[in-house]
Amino acid sequence: MLKSLQIKNYVLIDSLDISFPEGLIIITGQTGAGKSVLLGALSLLLGARADSSVIGSRGDNCVVEALFELPEGDEAIEKLLRDNDLDDASGEVFARRVVSASGRSRSFVNDSPVNMQLLQAVCSRLVDIHSQHQTLLLTDKSYQLSMLDHLAGNRPLLGRCASSFQRLRSLEREYEDLSSRLSRLGEERDYIQSRLKRLEEAGLVEGELESLEEEQAMLAHAESIKESLSGAESLLDTSSLKEARKLLEKVGGLLPEVLELGRRIESARVELNDVLGDVSSINSRTDISESRLAAVEERMSFLYDLMKRYSASSVSELIAQRDSLSGSLSDTDDVADRLESLSADIDSARKEYGEVCGLLRQARMTSRQRLSDSVMDSLRALELDRAVFDVELVDAAPGPSGCDSVRFLFSASGGVPADVARCASGGELSRLMLSLKALMARFVSMPTLIFDEIDSGVSGSVADKMGQMICSMGRDMQVFAITHLPQVAAKGDAHYLVEKSFDGDEPVTSIRPIEGEDRVMEIARMLSGSHVTAAAVENAKSLLSDQAD
Repeated sequence: MLKSLQIKNYVLIDSLDISFPEGLIIITGQTGAGKSVLLGALSLLLGARADSSVIGSRGDNCVVEALFELPEGDEAIEKLLRDNDLDDASGEVFARRVVSASGRSRSFVNDSPVNMQLLQAVCSRLVDIHSQHQTLLLTDKSYQLSMLDHLAGNRPLLGRCASSFQRLRSLEREYEDLSSRLSRLGEERDYIQSRLKRLEEAGLVEGELESLEEEQAMLAHAESIKESLSGAESLLDTSSLKEARKLLEKVGGLLPEVLELGRRIESARVELNDVLGDVSSINSRTDISESRLAAVEERMSFLYDLMKRYSASSVSELIAQRDSLSGSLSDTDDVADRLESLSADIDSARKEYGEVCGLLRQARMTSRQRLSDSVMDSLRALELDRAVFDVELVDAAPGPSGCDSVRFLFSASGGVPADVARCASGGELSRLMLSLKALMARFVSMPTLIFDEIDSGVSGSVADKMGQMICSMGRDMQVFAITHLPQVAAKGDAHYLVEKSFDGDEPVTSIRPIEGEDRVMEIARMLSGSHVTAAAVENAKSLLSDQAD
């Protein structure tokens, strides 16, 4: 329930701090006193659009604060607070919204900053405002469907349906994207295969071009190379070194120091023999082959041409392009495989979605007659004795709420019911909307319900019976009724008067609780207008006395 409301510098409200009890709370006041301003301030906590125009003349910003007592056993609001670290274990929720001169606003729940969506989600679970224009929602198909779903207790099924629908749409979008991609790949496949075939037939080897360039340089100078190698071989004759070592060994006995020289000569001779062997080996491998030179140069020319054709600077880049083209063809196969898998997933998701839609349809079909009967009972209690109300369930495009659409059919005269949007007057719509709200109050946890002139367009005994219905709702929940009808106003457990006064030239709206003689006079004013007659005062006392009884 709404325990208290504080408003600072909102339009005509300078400063307001007021507490509210349980039960049925009546709010009245003359036309233009500011009842809609009061409601507008509270609407800020429900996500209403705000800009600098809502800020009064007594400050740079406006502040709206409300203290709610949490309903017992409402797991949805408790989970919402808990999941967002807003649960302070006090059993209360303190909501605040501040609008600055720039038009921007800040939101808080239990003194923690929150975004507007979260503030709206929390407060919408705690208060429901029915404005005098909300009867237009009766012509809204989604609202009609939500009414039936509330009565049917379809919240868990709706959660499953929305999740299943989102999964199905996600899979279908992925399938469409991959189908388009596969189509593009298919158009490019022949081109890719042609380029890939040429690169694969090239037999590319990493580092091949460098090796060919070295070999070509050698083959092009083969005669000069062999001539030099042969000359080196002839000069590397080590026989003289062998004789020199022997001569030194002869005098080694007389000159011991020459023995070391002999060993050094032998070491040099062995090393030169190794060099000679390597020179001879290289010489033997060096061929003067014009055919091999032509083959090497032809291969090099082919690779250079290939690099130019494929805009590559090296054979490594050609190999990278070959692998990339091969990967593209593999992607085509992978996409085709994924599409096949997706098709199976879509069939499964569509089946799952169809099953939950079927369960929703069954629950709705079961509850539609109950909704119709309950509403007709209420309408007859509101003096629409011949009224006919029916709920028609028709097929609709698949969506998060299933494959159903609802039509509310109505006839005030007992004739064939037609779409409520075309056959109900304002007063009839008010009574129909109240009947639906009263029904919802029995099945849906609505801690605080605010009616803003739902009795618009009715009077007399009908107004009295609407007041009785609102009063009965107030026994189970906190109900605010903003009304111009004395028959309704007299039934409240508490009565608040909205007044407009002037501070100099500045109009100021205020609200205060009234009782006793003040309440009698307010209801008398509602009965007789600006000039309160003695008969109106007696009538007001009678209305209040009937309520007390």
